[in-house]
Amino acid sequence: MRVLLVEDDQRIVDFVQRGLKAEGYTVEVARNGQEAIALGSVGKFQVIILDLGLPDINGRDVCERLRNAGVGTPILMLTARDTVQDKVTGLRSGADDYMTKPFAFEELLARIEVLMRRRNGEIKPETKEFQVADLVLNMETHEVRRGETVIELTPKEFSLLECFMRMPGKVLSRTRILEQVWGYSADPLTNVVDVYIRQLRRKIDDDYAIKLLKTVRGFGYKLDAL
Repeated sequence: MRVLLVEDDQRIVDFVQRGLKAEGYTVEVARNGQEAIALGSVGKFQVIILDLGLPDINGRDVCERLRNAGVGTPILMLTARDTVQDKVTGLRSGADDYMTKPFAFEELLARIEVLMRRRNGEIKPETKEFQVADLVLNMETHEVRRGETVIELTPKEFSLLECFMRMPGKVLSRTRILEQVWGYSADPLTNVVDVYIRQLRRKIDDDYAIKLLKTVRGFGYKLDAL
């Protein structure tokens, strides 16, 4: 999926680009409003991440010009301003969602995914139970079973498994797992993800012929029965 990132702060550009590329997105960067309008009008992007404070044209004006030009691409607006009026003004200019800085990468990723599902008409009621092969996770009872066997997990192990169960077959990077399970951007050199993966694998896979939790070398981990 192609994402247009409109941002003049190099630190944020590096942070977002690195994270999205690790998730398989193609990211193109515009450094100012004029460039954003030129690129965004082409219509080759699935999502536009638009900073409000650009060096030449205000992000709201960029958003309005794109909408007036008939561009229907979902727009996620970023800003350091967090007043209700700022949010309302941003949304009324044509933005689909609004995030204040600083933000966690996992929240940004989740909002992008929601925008895409909304655009594709895929928003569905919250799932109460997830299943991959004979592995079942129940969100209401917090019970995990493999076949008829109940598996006891710690809260962190449960949250880790939930990440994989919600996206079976999708490779999750360590960055995404850290954001979603631990709720912050930890030291990229930490081995906490690998430690918990080993613990989870021991509980859900070691005693079974079909192994579900797999390492995708150089990218991360995935859960599937293939």
